[in-house]
Amino acid sequence: MRAVPRWVLFSATAAPVLLVGGWTLGAARQPGGFDQVAGTISALAAFDATDRWIMTVALLGLGACHCVTAAGLRPLRATGRLVLALGGVATVAVAAFPLPAEHGSSAAHGLAAAVAFGALALWPALAAPGRWGTGTAGVLLVLVGWFVLELITGGPRIGLAERVAAGAEALVPLLVALTLRYGDAPVSPGRPGAGG
Repeated sequence: MRAVPRWVLFSATAAPVLLVGGWTLGAARQPGGFDQVAGTISALAAFDATDRWIMTVALLGLGACHCVTAAGLRPLRATGRLVLALGGVATVAVAAFPLPAEHGSSAAHGLAAAVAFGALALWPALAAPGRWGTGTAGVLLVLVGWFVLELITGGPRIGLAERVAAGAEALVPLLVALTLRYGDAPVSPGRPGAGG
Protein backbone atom coordinates (compact mmCIF):
# COMPACT_ATOMS: atom_id res chain seq x y z
CA MET A 1 0.00 0.00 0.00
CA ARG A 2 1.13 3.52 -0.75
CA ALA A 3 1.77 5.95 2.08
CA VAL A 4 -0.53 8.62 0.67
CA PRO A 5 -3.54 8.36 -1.64
CA ARG A 6 -3.29 9.51 -5.25
CA TRP A 7 -5.70 12.43 -4.69
CA VAL A 8 -3.15 14.02 -2.36
CA LEU A 9 -0.77 14.32 -5.30
CA PHE A 10 -3.50 16.14 -7.23
CA SER A 11 -4.20 18.66 -4.47
CA ALA A 12 -0.50 19.16 -3.72
CA THR A 13 0.25 19.74 -7.42
CA ALA A 14 -2.68 22.10 -7.88
CA ALA A 15 -1.49 24.38 -5.05
CA PRO A 16 1.64 25.83 -6.73
CA VAL A 17 -0.08 25.80 -10.12
CA LEU A 18 -2.93 27.92 -8.76
CA LEU A 19 -0.59 30.30 -6.95
CA VAL A 20 1.85 30.91 -9.80
CA GLY A 21 -0.89 30.84 -12.42
CA GLY A 22 -2.95 33.31 -10.41
CA TRP A 23 -0.19 35.83 -9.90
CA THR A 24 1.00 35.51 -13.51
CA LEU A 25 -2.43 35.90 -15.10
CA GLY A 26 -3.51 38.52 -12.55
CA ALA A 27 -0.42 40.62 -13.26
CA ALA A 28 -0.92 40.33 -17.03
CA ARG A 29 -4.47 41.71 -16.66
CA GLN A 30 -3.36 44.94 -14.92
CA PRO A 31 -3.46 47.95 -17.25
CA GLY A 32 -0.06 49.51 -17.82
CA GLY A 33 1.70 46.40 -16.54
CA PHE A 34 2.42 45.18 -13.06
CA ASP A 35 5.88 45.02 -11.48
CA GLN A 36 6.00 41.59 -9.86
CA VAL A 37 9.32 42.39 -8.18
CA ALA A 38 7.84 45.37 -6.31
CA GLY A 39 4.10 44.60 -6.26
CA THR A 40 2.58 42.13 -3.81
CA ILE A 41 0.33 39.20 -4.55
CA SER A 42 -2.35 40.82 -2.39
CA ALA A 43 -2.33 43.89 -4.63
CA LEU A 44 -3.60 41.66 -7.45
CA ALA A 45 -6.68 40.79 -5.34
CA ALA A 46 -7.17 44.27 -3.87
CA PHE A 47 -10.50 46.02 -4.43
CA ASP A 48 -9.00 48.36 -7.02
CA ALA A 49 -7.19 45.64 -9.03
CA THR A 50 -8.40 44.85 -12.53
CA ASP A 51 -9.94 41.36 -12.66
CA ARG A 52 -9.20 40.87 -8.97
CA TRP A 53 -11.28 37.70 -9.10
CA ILE A 54 -8.33 35.89 -10.73
CA MET A 55 -6.03 36.18 -7.73
CA THR A 56 -8.96 35.80 -5.32
CA VAL A 57 -9.96 32.46 -6.87
CA ALA A 58 -6.31 31.36 -6.94
CA LEU A 59 -5.92 32.11 -3.21
CA LEU A 60 -9.18 30.34 -2.36
CA GLY A 61 -8.07 27.30 -4.36
CA LEU A 62 -4.59 27.37 -2.82
CA GLY A 63 -6.04 27.38 0.69
CA ALA A 64 -8.42 24.55 -0.13
CA CYS A 65 -5.58 22.52 -1.64
CA HIS A 66 -3.51 22.88 1.53
CA CYS A 67 -6.46 21.62 3.60
CA VAL A 68 -7.04 18.63 1.32
CA THR A 69 -3.33 17.80 1.24
CA ALA A 70 -3.12 18.00 5.03
CA ALA A 71 -5.96 15.49 5.32
CA GLY A 72 -4.12 12.99 3.13
CA LEU A 73 -0.59 13.19 4.56
CA ARG A 74 -1.55 10.56 7.15
CA PRO A 75 1.93 9.16 7.82
CA LEU A 76 2.99 12.52 9.27
CA ARG A 77 2.25 13.75 12.79
CA ALA A 78 -1.23 15.13 13.27
CA THR A 79 0.03 18.37 14.80
CA GLY A 80 1.96 19.26 11.67
CA ARG A 81 -0.94 18.33 9.43
CA LEU A 82 -3.28 20.52 11.49
CA VAL A 83 -0.87 23.45 11.18
CA LEU A 84 -0.73 22.90 7.39
CA ALA A 85 -4.54 22.96 7.35
CA LEU A 86 -4.48 26.12 9.48
CA GLY A 87 -2.24 27.69 6.85
CA GLY A 88 -4.81 26.70 4.23
CA VAL A 89 -7.70 28.21 6.19
CA ALA A 90 -5.69 31.39 6.76
CA THR A 91 -4.96 31.57 3.02
CA VAL A 92 -8.71 31.43 2.36
CA ALA A 93 -9.08 34.27 4.89
CA VAL A 94 -6.47 36.30 2.96
CA ALA A 95 -8.77 36.06 -0.05
CA ALA A 96 -11.87 36.77 2.04
CA PHE A 97 -10.36 39.97 3.48
CA PRO A 98 -8.76 41.72 0.50
CA LEU A 99 -6.79 44.93 0.70
CA PRO A 100 -8.97 48.02 0.20
CA ALA A 101 -6.56 49.29 -2.49
CA GLU A 102 -3.11 48.41 -3.82
CA HIS A 103 -1.35 50.62 -1.28
CA GLY A 104 -4.00 50.33 1.44
CA SER A 105 -3.92 48.20 4.54
CA SER A 106 -6.34 45.98 6.40
CA ALA A 107 -5.85 44.53 9.88
CA ALA A 108 -7.87 41.41 9.03
CA HIS A 109 -5.89 40.84 5.83
CA GLY A 110 -2.58 41.38 7.61
CA LEU A 111 -3.47 38.98 10.42
CA ALA A 112 -4.66 36.30 7.99
CA ALA A 113 -1.47 36.66 5.92
CA ALA A 114 0.73 36.47 9.03
CA VAL A 115 -1.01 33.29 10.22
CA ALA A 116 -0.81 31.76 6.73
CA PHE A 117 2.87 32.51 6.21
CA GLY A 118 3.75 31.40 9.74
CA ALA A 119 1.78 28.16 9.69
CA LEU A 120 2.96 27.19 6.21
CA ALA A 121 6.57 27.75 7.29
CA LEU A 122 6.35 25.85 10.59
CA TRP A 123 4.28 22.80 9.69
CA PRO A 124 7.17 20.62 8.43
CA ALA A 125 8.97 20.83 11.80
CA LEU A 126 5.79 19.73 13.58
CA ALA A 127 4.88 17.06 11.05
CA ALA A 128 8.27 15.34 10.83
CA PRO A 129 10.55 16.33 13.71
CA GLY A 130 14.22 15.82 13.05
CA ARG A 131 16.66 17.16 10.52
CA TRP A 132 14.29 17.03 7.57
CA GLY A 133 11.37 18.81 9.20
CA THR A 134 13.46 21.30 11.12
CA GLY A 135 15.68 22.07 8.14
CA THR A 136 12.75 22.58 5.81
CA ALA A 137 10.99 24.83 8.30
CA GLY A 138 14.23 26.75 8.81
CA VAL A 139 14.59 27.48 5.11
CA LEU A 140 10.94 28.55 4.85
CA LEU A 141 11.28 30.82 7.89
CA VAL A 142 14.34 32.49 6.35
CA LEU A 143 12.37 33.15 3.16
CA VAL A 144 9.39 34.50 5.12
CA GLY A 145 11.82 36.61 7.14
CA TRP A 146 13.15 38.15 3.92
CA PHE A 147 9.58 39.03 2.92
CA VAL A 148 8.84 40.53 6.34
CA LEU A 149 12.04 42.58 6.19
CA GLU A 150 11.10 43.93 2.75
CA LEU A 151 7.59 44.65 4.02
CA ILE A 152 8.74 46.52 7.13
CA THR A 153 11.41 48.55 5.35
CA GLY A 154 9.34 49.24 2.24
CA GLY A 155 12.03 47.49 0.21
CA PRO A 156 12.04 47.50 -3.59
CA ARG A 157 11.82 43.69 -3.82
CA ILE A 158 8.79 43.07 -1.62
CA GLY A 159 6.90 41.32 -4.42
CA LEU A 160 9.84 39.10 -5.29
CA ALA A 161 10.43 38.17 -1.65
CA GLU A 162 6.74 37.35 -1.20
CA ARG A 163 6.64 35.24 -4.35
CA VAL A 164 9.76 33.28 -3.37
CA ALA A 165 8.42 32.61 0.15
CA ALA A 166 4.86 31.79 -0.96
CA GLY A 167 6.09 29.69 -3.88
CA ALA A 168 8.37 27.65 -1.63
CA GLU A 169 5.56 27.16 0.89
CA ALA A 170 3.27 25.95 -1.91
CA LEU A 171 5.88 23.49 -3.23
CA VAL A 172 6.86 21.82 0.06
CA PRO A 173 3.59 19.86 0.48
CA LEU A 174 4.01 18.51 -3.06
CA LEU A 175 7.59 17.43 -2.37
CA VAL A 176 6.48 15.77 0.87
CA ALA A 177 3.59 13.98 -0.85
CA LEU A 178 5.86 12.72 -3.64
CA THR A 179 8.43 11.53 -1.12
CA LEU A 180 5.84 9.75 0.99
CA ARG A 181 4.32 8.03 -2.03
CA TYR A 182 7.41 7.17 -4.06
CA GLY A 183 10.56 7.60 -1.99
CA ASP A 184 12.13 7.55 1.42
CA ALA A 185 9.56 9.27 3.58
CA PRO A 186 10.19 11.67 6.47
CA VAL A 187 7.67 9.66 8.51
CA SER A 188 7.35 9.98 12.27
CA PRO A 189 8.70 6.92 14.13
CA GLY A 190 6.04 4.34 14.85
CA ARG A 191 3.58 5.70 12.29
CA PRO A 192 2.95 3.22 9.45
CA GLY A 193 1.84 4.57 6.09
CA ALA A 194 -1.85 4.52 5.29
CA GLY A 195 -3.00 3.17 1.97
CA GLY A 196 -4.88 4.93 -0.81
